[in-house]
Amino acid sequence: MKKINKVVLAYSGGLDTSVILKWLKENYQCEVVTFTADLGQEEDFAAVEAKAKQHGTTEIFIDDLKEEFVKDYVFPMFRANPLYEGYYLLGTAIARPLIAKRQIEIAQQVNAEAVSHGATGKGNDQIRFELGYYYHQSDIEIISPWRIWDMNSRAALVAYADQHDIQISKDKRGEQPFSIDANVLHSSAEGKVLEDPFIEAPEYVYTRSVAPTDAPDVPEEITIDFKSGDACAVNGESLTPYQLLEKLNQLGGKNGVGRIDLVENRFIGMKSRGVYETPGGTILYHAHRAIESLTLDKEAAHTKDEVAPKYAKLIYNGLWFSPERDMLQAMIDQTQKNVTGRVRMKLYKGNVMITGRESAFTLYNADLATFEDDQIYSQQDAEGFIKLNALRLRNLGKKS
Repeated sequence: MKKINKVVLAYSGGLDTSVILKWLKENYQCEVVTFTADLGQEEDFAAVEAKAKQHGTTEIFIDDLKEEFVKDYVFPMFRANPLYEGYYLLGTAIARPLIAKRQIEIAQQVNAEAVSHGATGKGNDQIRFELGYYYHQSDIEIISPWRIWDMNSRAALVAYADQHDIQISKDKRGEQPFSIDANVLHSSAEGKVLEDPFIEAPEYVYTRSVAPTDAPDVPEEITIDFKSGDACAVNGESLTPYQLLEKLNQLGGKNGVGRIDLVENRFIGMKSRGVYETPGGTILYHAHRAIESLTLDKEAAHTKDEVAPKYAKLIYNGLWFSPERDMLQAMIDQTQKNVTGRVRMKLYKGNVMITGRESAFTLYNADLATFEDDQIYSQQDAEGFIKLNALRLRNLGKKS
């Protein structure tokens, strides 16, 4: 092993990172600093700190990054209306750049030569973390245990934990039912009981939402206010970015909103089945598109829709800090200046139903759109418009 004096570990206190903490000390004979990011996941951070101390860790960072996460990462992303492969709202992917940035800041603060993470060699997160690390410190040493050690299964990790008296949760022993990642935007479950894509996910997999069939029988009407593309109030109450997303999570969760079961193409090249819950994000996505439908010019809206898949792919692949993402973000943000107003919707048994939208910057002209008599538009003008657009088709038709 290369000589390392100090390493900063992205630490959750779960099976993987608890084993890694011990493994780093055993194999590198180094000091390990733990870093845990509070991104709004339901976690007992006092227990995480206590567990790190139990293993002899003296420098422990547990940082509250909730507001920064939503304001500087989730909200800018949602301005683009991004969906990876048409479904995924990128709940895990968007969290990794912030974690990587803060981890490097801590490494520089404590004079650590290396950083480490618990992502496996099969997944996307190893790429997302490490691209972020290298952007913020190009010469940083990265230790990725899953690509180094000879433990190739969760059972091997459990055996290692038992051998070294590492306390792990009972539900982590034996066959782990599934793997979970969570933050305020979403919760994702993968592996084990979910590995057969034809078998329906058990209800206990879901933690943030009731089943749509069990949701209330009466629709719940809500409003969301936007200012320059970002949501700022729910039901007329002004909220911080984190508070707003939390509020939407509560509203969406109790109405069965935001569940998806998908098979996605990982960046590294394999397909993976995941079960995701994004209650607040799903509401926010539909509300943002609704206010844009009123305030964006047709071609601006269509151009945004064309670049959205590219933008989503960049985030999925860990390229948040790339110049191309910055370029797309600048273009997207330019379109959001007048995306201001209010959207009304109903939440009902898993559905988000838009029922109204209004804005001081509306481009909707009722006098022009009316089916009644108007003095603005001459319907006869449409004939020339159609004939000009038909010119090439009429010429092609003669040749067929």
